[in-house]
Amino acid sequence: SLPLCRNLLQEVMFEGGDDSPYARVMRGHSSLSQLLAELERGCRARAGAALPDTFSVARAFEGMVAEGSVNVPLLRAAVELRANGFKTGVLTNNWVDDGAGRLFTATLLGVLRRHFDVVIESCRAGLRKPELALYSHALQALRAQPHEVIFLDDVGENLKPARAMGMATVLVRDTEAALRELQELSGVQAGAGLLGQKEPLPTACDPDSVSHGYVAIRPGVQLHFVEMGHGPVVCLCHGFPESWLSWRYQVRRRSGWATRGTPRSPRGAPSCLAQLPALADAGFRVIALEMKGYGDSAAPPGERPPRGRPRREPGDVFPGIAQAVLVGHDWGGAVVWNMALFYPERVRAVASLNTPYRPADPDVDIVERMSRVPAFDYQFYFQEPGVAEAELERDVGRTLRLLIRSASKEDRLPSSPGFHGVRERGGLLVGFPADAPASRILAGPALHYYVQQFTKSGFRGPLNWYRNMRRNWRWALLAKDRKILMPALMVTAGKDPVLRPAMAQGMEEWIPHLSRGHIEECGHWTQMERPAELNRILLEWLEKLPASPAPPKLCRL
Repeated sequence: SLPLCRNLLQEVMFEGGDDSPYARVMRGHSSLSQLLAELERGCRARAGAALPDTFSVARAFEGMVAEGSVNVPLLRAAVELRANGFKTGVLTNNWVDDGAGRLFTATLLGVLRRHFDVVIESCRAGLRKPELALYSHALQALRAQPHEVIFLDDVGENLKPARAMGMATVLVRDTEAALRELQELSGVQAGAGLLGQKEPLPTACDPDSVSHGYVAIRPGVQLHFVEMGHGPVVCLCHGFPESWLSWRYQVRRRSGWATRGTPRSPRGAPSCLAQLPALADAGFRVIALEMKGYGDSAAPPGERPPRGRPRREPGDVFPGIAQAVLVGHDWGGAVVWNMALFYPERVRAVASLNTPYRPADPDVDIVERMSRVPAFDYQFYFQEPGVAEAELERDVGRTLRLLIRSASKEDRLPSSPGFHGVRERGGLLVGFPADAPASRILAGPALHYYVQQFTKSGFRGPLNWYRNMRRNWRWALLAKDRKILMPALMVTAGKDPVLRPAMAQGMEEWIPHLSRGHIEECGHWTQMERPAELNRILLEWLEKLPASPAPPKLCRL
């Protein structure tokens, strides 16, 4: 019977205490799909033939989750408190959702992030309630002292650490009683008060149809993007040393730039490059990012690579959007693979150009592994802050003309030492022609815009992407046993001198729903070198994706 199956499921889920399947998934040590597979094995091992033929952990789990609900009056109270000057936060025990229903999770978290100052998920923090360290982490995120905090939870055990630290606590069993207690503790009587508020939660308005915009991803840091078209979201992430403009051939010329309906030329962008995406013409809403540290997305002057575990929040990549198709090239490819691993609920599908996926290997230090590949020597040259910056910024136009060239015979340089032995010869550009000829894939207004953006931001931000090897590796080890389960696409280029097609062999082991595309006569700069072939591959893949489900009703709160 269903109650017996549920009891069995709960026994298996919580068996092992602090190392139970439940504890591991809540800390992000496993994903939802891994949890369901583990529970299926555990239930069958324990009950054997006693289980009915129709038993399914996934189905039983879906039923339990469906019985959950969102406490809308409490959410409305949080909005009222925030309007009265309170900082608000959510501390939630939840898993990395890579299941079929992950859009619901993404939408719910999107609602929470719009209405709360801080949202801390146990699976991202590596800690779960009621572990004391998680509460300390929350206090630090809110920049609050324990005596300033009112902590609400519907599980009494989760209130104990908060109470021990000196926070006021409210056990939520009856919502109206909890709201009455919250109103008394907070002293908020504004408007209709916390009990009388009947209006639904306000929703953030969607931006008007814009082609050029900015969004703050944290204090002092903004992300620059270009957005065009309507329909399912496709987010494009570029690599090094590039710009959102590297996607210009997935972009067609049409009308002028516009921000909230006002035509303008953004910060010197050439008018001949004011275009709408080819993907937008096919019915997609396309967001081309200027990645952090580049151009108008530049990090603050004093910022260094972060200490400890690197955390690239999903809002850094496509803010305000529950779910998107991600397409990345070079470093952008690494970003989108990691988004699919760590934030699968935000990713409808994922595609990478040139950059393959391999899970982190705990047995081989990443620096040691990279040092074995001669073509990666330039990345070790990039490690010392200030050295590569001085060389690449000396003449930005020459740097870009030398580095961004196609693999065609007509675009080859008379002398090109490549990426081997960079440290030995004393610089990345040492041995290249002093007077760099024009590049066939980056010239004229496009080159001018690139030069303008790199002159503005410099190369420190872009180079810092290479200065996190070990930290990125240690972070990736957290997901070394996960698989990427959403639809995926890997596009290889036959003439890429660094990211060779052979590196992408065997990816199906970790990405079971992988499609492939290959362009033989193409070097590293795929979206600029072979735009027609790439557009065909992308559109054919996008058109075969399962239809996006209707947005959950939750988004109407």
